[in-house]
Amino acid sequence: MKPAQILLLSCVWGYAYTSSIMADISPSPPPPQVEGWTHETVARGIHHPWGIAWLANGQALITSREGTLHLLDGESTYDVAMDDIPDLHVGGQGGLLDISIHPADEELPVRVYLTASTGHRQANRVSLFKGTYDGNTLHDIQELLRSEPAKRGNQHFGSRLLWLPDNTLLMTVGDGGNPPLEIDGMLAREQAQNKASHWGSVLRVTDEGKAPSDNPLQGQDNALAELWTWGHRNIQGLALDPQTGRVWANEHGPRGGDELNQIKKGQNYGWPLQTLGRDYRTGEEIGADALAEMAQPLVVWSPAHAPSGLLFYTGPHFPEWQGSLLSGGLAARDIRRVVLDEDGQVTTQERLRFPWRIREVSQGPDGHIYALTDEMDGRLIRIIPE
Repeated sequence: MKPAQILLLSCVWGYAYTSSIMADISPSPPPPQVEGWTHETVARGIHHPWGIAWLANGQALITSREGTLHLLDGESTYDVAMDDIPDLHVGGQGGLLDISIHPADEELPVRVYLTASTGHRQANRVSLFKGTYDGNTLHDIQELLRSEPAKRGNQHFGSRLLWLPDNTLLMTVGDGGNPPLEIDGMLAREQAQNKASHWGSVLRVTDEGKAPSDNPLQGQDNALAELWTWGHRNIQGLALDPQTGRVWANEHGPRGGDELNQIKKGQNYGWPLQTLGRDYRTGEEIGADALAEMAQPLVVWSPAHAPSGLLFYTGPHFPEWQGSLLSGGLAARDIRRVVLDEDGQVTTQERLRFPWRIREVSQGPDGHIYALTDEMDGRLIRIIPE
C-alpha cells in the first residue's frame, strides 16, 4: 500500500477521512449495522429501474434502463406512453437513466428532464432531454445537450441530475470506461482531466441546456463552458443540503476507492491522477493517494460500496437521521448513513443491509425514504421505523 503524499487518511468504521497527519491507507471493514428500521415493498416489476421523480400529488415517475417510463400511483405502477427518446442506446450500463422535474412546476403539465445514453456501441454519448408530462403521456421530447466527444463501449455514463436553488441543473457524466478503452487517442479515464471533454465531469446548465455565464470555465480557450467540476470517474449520486446549499456526490472507484465528495465550483477531484483505487486488469495502483492541487474526498470506501443514489435526509420519520447522507450501494447491497457535523465533515457511518443491489435513494413528499433496487424484477421499497 503506497503512503499518502498529503492530508490523508485514517480509516474508521469503513471510511477514510482527510487528516492533517501523514498516514498509510488500509482497507477497512464495512461500518456497523443500523438498528430500529425495517422495509416494505411498495411496488415491483420494473425492469432495472434507474431514476425516480416525485410529483406534488404523491405520484412518481420511474425510469427503466431498458427505455420505458412508469407511473407509481399508490402501490401500483403503470406504463406511461412517451415519445421516442431520439437515438436511445441501450446496452451494458447505458439506456434511459435519470429523471427530474423542473422545481418551478408544481401542477400538471410539468417539464421533465431525462438523461440517456445515445448513439450506438461504436459511437455513443450521454444526452440531456426535456419533455412535457401532462398526467397521461410524456411528449415533446427534445435533446438539450449531448456529451462530447463520442466514445465506444457501454460503460461509465454517469448520470444523475440535481437542481440548484437558482434553478440551474447539475448533470454528471462518467469518464467513459475502463482501460483499454480510448477516446480520441487517450485512455477514456484520462478524459476526466481534459477540460475540452465532457467525460468525467459535473456539468451545470440552464433549464434549456445552456452554460450559465458564471460557470468557472466560461470563455476559456480549449475548455467546455458547461463544466462545473472535473476529475471524476463515475458519479451516480447527487444530493443537496437545502439549508446550506452544499452539494454532495458519491462516485465509483476501481477495485475499491469509491468516494464521497462535496462538490464545489471549479474544483478538480483528481481522477485518475489521485485515487485509492487500483487498475481492474493489473491490480496496480493508479496515480497518487493525494495531490495538493486536487479536492480531497470526505469518504473513501474500500472494499467497494459501489455507490449509486444519494439522499440528504430531512424527513420526520427518523428524527435522529435528519441531516445525514444516505448512499445506496450496488455491490455492497446496502445504504450507508453518513453522519455530518455542522461544517459538513463526516463524523460516523452506519449501514442498512438489503438482499438487493440499491440503485437509487429518494425522499418522497410524505417524508419517507424510498429506494429502487437494481434487478430484472425491480422494486420500490419504503424504509420505516421498526
